[in-house]
Amino acid sequence: MDPSATKGLTLHSHAGATYRFDPGTLCLELLTTGGPGPYQRYEVLHEPADLAAWADRSRLTPTPVLEISEAEVANARRLRDALFRVVIAHTRGEPHPPGDLEVINEAAARPDLAPAIAPTGKPQWAGTSCGTHLAATVARDAVELLTGPFVHRIRTCAAEDCHLVYVDTSRPGRRRWCSMEHCGNRHKVRALRARHSKEG
Repeated sequence: MDPSATKGLTLHSHAGATYRFDPGTLCLELLTTGGPGPYQRYEVLHEPADLAAWADRSRLTPTPVLEISEAEVANARRLRDALFRVVIAHTRGEPHPPGDLEVINEAAARPDLAPAIAPTGKPQWAGTSCGTHLAATVARDAVELLTGPFVHRIRTCAAEDCHLVYVDTSRPGRRRWCSMEHCGNRHKVRALRARHSKEG
C-alpha cells in the first residue's frame, strides 16, 4: 500500500495562516506533533484520541482502525523524540545518538500495520490495529529514510524562525522551504521589500 497517496498536512502558523506542509515521508509527519526540549511546547499527543487524529491526518491511506492505549501514546512520543534528535543530528552532520537509534530500531522490530484487500478491490488495513502497530510503521519508514537514497536530502526549512524538517524528493533537489505558500512566500515578500527600500 502506498503511504504517500495523500501528501501533506494542514498546519497553522503563529499568525493564524493555514498552509500545506509535505515533509515527504510518514515518519517526518510525526515530527509536527511536538518534540524534545524546546519543541515540548508544541506537544499535541496527550491522549489516545490525539494519536488517532494524527493518523487520520497523515499520509496513511485509508486511515487504519485503531485502538490505542495511554502507554502506546507515551511510546509514540518517545519514538518521535528519538527520531527528532536523530534527524536533527543528521542535518548537522553529527553522529546519530545511539540510544535514540535503539528506540527507533526497537519500534521497527515490532509488527506493523498489515495491508489487506477490501471486497471492493481497494486497499485497506487488516482488522483493528493498535498504537504499537502504528509506531512500528512509522519507525520502519524512518529506517527506510535514514538508510535510503534520499537520506542526504533531509533538510530543515531555510527560514530562520522555522524548524520544520522535510526530505526533498523533487527531481532537481533544490527545495529550500517547508512550504512555498508559507516560508517561501514570506521570503519573497521580504526580498521584494528589501529591493524596494534600496530603490527608494
